[in-house]
Amino acid sequence: MTLQFHPYDSAFVASVRAGGPDANGQPAERAVSDGAGTPCRHCLQNIPEGAPMLILAARPFPALQPYAETGPIFLCAEDCAPWDGDGVPEILTTAPDYLLKGYGANDRIVYGTGRVVPSDDLPAYAETLLGDPRIAYVDVRSARNNCFQARITRRP
Repeated sequence: MTLQFHPYDSAFVASVRAGGPDANGQPAERAVSDGAGTPCRHCLQNIPEGAPMLILAARPFPALQPYAETGPIFLCAEDCAPWDGDGVPEILTTAPDYLLKGYGANDRIVYGTGRVVPSDDLPAYAETLLGDPRIAYVDVRSARNNCFQARITRRP
């Protein structure tokens, strides 16, 4: 199975960069990256030290419901190309481990799938989860802060 890693929705990113509301209805906060631990959820690369960035609330689900988690994310403040590469994106190689959870087509957690895995085991566990027909996608989150990192699906 080939995995496809998805960046945060480009339309939402463009709207927030233009001053539109985040998932909490507020404008994004502007900050400057210190170069450590500031992964952009659009280009899926770390925001370089000294670069302007946005901090905002995001909810990577199509509708409000009990499993639609909202949390903070970082974005490059300037335009960046959405991730469209092969393999594991840079931002998923910088921490020792990540929290992976499988979700059904109804956007709800498939119980028993959530697990903190070492970063080297991330692709293998994602493949295991996506091998289950009940699972439509896997969300990757920070193992320490629970921040959304990226979504993974089966590559068509």
